[in-house]
Amino acid sequence: MKNYLEVYKIFLVKPSQLYKDWISSIGHSAFTGSPAVIDPKVGGNFTAWDGYIWGVTLELEQDKRIVQSWRTTEFPTQASDSRIELFFEPFNGGTKFTIRHSNIPDGQSDGYEAGWEDYYFKPMQEYYG
Repeated sequence: MKNYLEVYKIFLVKPSQLYKDWISSIGHSAFTGSPAVIDPKVGGNFTAWDGYIWGVTLELEQDKRIVQSWRTTEFPTQASDSRIELFFEPFNGGTKFTIRHSNIPDGQSDGYEAGWEDYYFKPMQEYYG
């Protein structure tokens, strides 16, 4: 059973701006169109999509990489947190934004792969142009 996925998209925004928006309550809420509350430091808690997603920021590498523990209301109670690793790479004047999502509960990876596209990449594409 696959419990790992990697997805990416190119956005017409500088890596530093996308990084800043990801760990900002205001920025994250703006590019998703849904409430997020983020304490932007290592060890800081976050929620996104009005509490559907929550976790803790584990690592921050300024403008380059963010690592977070991550779970949703769909995780089985006994399931451990999954992990997302976000990469912000300069690409043709914009950003190649990559999400590596691991330790996904059995049977849920296809749903989260579609979710990253539908609930992050599509609204981010509209927001950043």
